[in-house]
Amino acid sequence: MIGSKINLVPTGISLVDGAWGGFYRGGTYLLIGPRKSGRTTLALQYAMEGIKNKEICLYFTSMRPKDLMIIAASIEFDLQTHLNNNELVIVKVTPPMDVYDSGNPDSHLLEYLNDIVSVVEQYQPHRLIFDELTYFVGFENMNLLQQAFLRTIESIEEKNTTSLYVLGEPATPFAQNIVDNVAQYATAIIYLQKNQNQGPNQQGGRATITPNIGHTEGQFTADYSIEPYTGVKFDFESKNRFRRSAETPAGGSGFPGEAPGASSFQAAAEPGNFPGASLSSKYKPLSDVDAVPQPMSVSNQYTLDEFKLILNNQIALYKSTGQQFTLISLKLDTSADAKVITINQLQNAVRLSTDKKDKICVEKNTILVLMSKGDEKSLNVLVAKMKTNLPNQDPQYLKLAMSYIFAYTIIANDRIENADSLLKEIID
Repeated sequence: MIGSKINLVPTGISLVDGAWGGFYRGGTYLLIGPRKSGRTTLALQYAMEGIKNKEICLYFTSMRPKDLMIIAASIEFDLQTHLNNNELVIVKVTPPMDVYDSGNPDSHLLEYLNDIVSVVEQYQPHRLIFDELTYFVGFENMNLLQQAFLRTIESIEEKNTTSLYVLGEPATPFAQNIVDNVAQYATAIIYLQKNQNQGPNQQGGRATITPNIGHTEGQFTADYSIEPYTGVKFDFESKNRFRRSAETPAGGSGFPGEAPGASSFQAAAEPGNFPGASLSSKYKPLSDVDAVPQPMSVSNQYTLDEFKLILNNQIALYKSTGQQFTLISLKLDTSADAKVITINQLQNAVRLSTDKKDKICVEKNTILVLMSKGDEKSLNVLVAKMKTNLPNQDPQYLKLAMSYIFAYTIIANDRIENADSLLKEIID
């Protein structure tokens, strides 16, 4: 934004902090490298630095939570403590490998990217880490990938969230094309190369940081090693001192060639100088139109009326073909402490724990889940997944949170007449 401060935030990645002074607040950064090159360790260092600076961090991971905690413990980063303090939110994501066998994987991947934005909107973090993004950007249509990724990062950048996305090192020309299409929209890229000649007890390699936008100090390269209790350590010594913000010159737009104190925007704002000032009075500039933000839609979540229609269709299908279904109702006790769990947190846990083909409806403090198969164990499976997607994995927290949630399951049977009568006994 012209005339405003662009803050640099410390990253905990010494090469970045020493060479550039940090990341731009609200920027989008990529961390690319092969497996076991230190990607997750660097991502955790970035999260840890944010927490040191009183920032909320949202961490998407495809790893088991316990495995992530072990890696964090190796750099003396106590994830559980920060989870308990609500300074860190960990969201477990499952790589969508099954979508690549479908007829149109791009449409499914598009939904996943939309879901990332929805979770960011819910938690409003200062920092976002996605470890790793590779499986979620395997689009066949490169134009659609560009549009979808750009829309995703712009939605997140608008919230001033500083993002770090982890990507695997491309092993094929197709994978390289995907990385190239994603990388062009990043503020900068961190690229890790493992040292192929290192011994069995050595870990490290060479890192290169390359700016796309800003960071006029330029590209830097340094050797690095992964040290116990320290993390990724770079062989780099900064000779520069950085300010934590960059500000445009007072009275100017900061564009080259503009005289100090002159502003073309100020001149344009004078009466009669607006573009289109000579147009008929029937027209008005869009600057006078109030923008009404629309909530991000979730692909398998429906309004109550839409849900009733789908449920009636499912009931009709059962009566004509015998195709069973399961309806699960989850009700959050109104006495639930907001510090323990909210309806939004429960909704997010349910959404992340269900398949795309399942239908979800939220009505007041009740969440309805319609599954297109009749299975008495559906609730057990759902609860097991929900526990891994709640904001905190501490056993005591899970026990307390679950005590506020009540479930009611209905499997298709001949006594069911229609959606209205079925939902009447579920929703107060």
